[in-house]
Amino acid sequence: MSRNDQVWIKRNYENCSGCRRCEIACALYHEGKIWPEASRIRVFMLVPGVEIPHLCFQCDDYPCVEACPTEALSVNSQTRAVNVDASKCTACGLCIKACPGNVPHLHPEGNYIVICDLCDGKPKCVKACQEGRWNTLMPVPREKEVSYKTLAKTPKELTHEVAKQILGEETAKEVID
Repeated sequence: MSRNDQVWIKRNYENCSGCRRCEIACALYHEGKIWPEASRIRVFMLVPGVEIPHLCFQCDDYPCVEACPTEALSVNSQTRAVNVDASKCTACGLCIKACPGNVPHLHPEGNYIVICDLCDGKPKCVKACQEGRWNTLMPVPREKEVSYKTLAKTPKELTHEVAKQILGEETAKEVID
């Protein structure tokens, strides 16, 4: 896989139906069973009708990796996704604090962090979304000119932005504030 083959997952939040097939596909791939709580992608619905699929934004400088005191996190040289070595992770939470999108989360049973690893370059969440024809998640080539870190936002911040687009600014303000 060359840099030209590296993908980034583009998100069209307005298209998300909240079906959660992405969470199921991720959990099946990583955990071998339907277990959305262990999924590396999570769908948040902080406002009814506004679904936010949330996963790693793959920041260019990887603050989560830099914050890890045990070197449990590393960047996959082929995919540019963050890999987690569960045997080294102490679940200290420093990666969560360092992430501008608040993306990493604790595995529901293990004492380690889970982060999207792009399924070795073929993200199962994207495939499930494409099969459902929602086109919320789309693989796009990773571009040098794009600062992916600037796209990183928390579920609450993304909900505010999408709610304004879907509901209009006044209604969004009423339901959010």
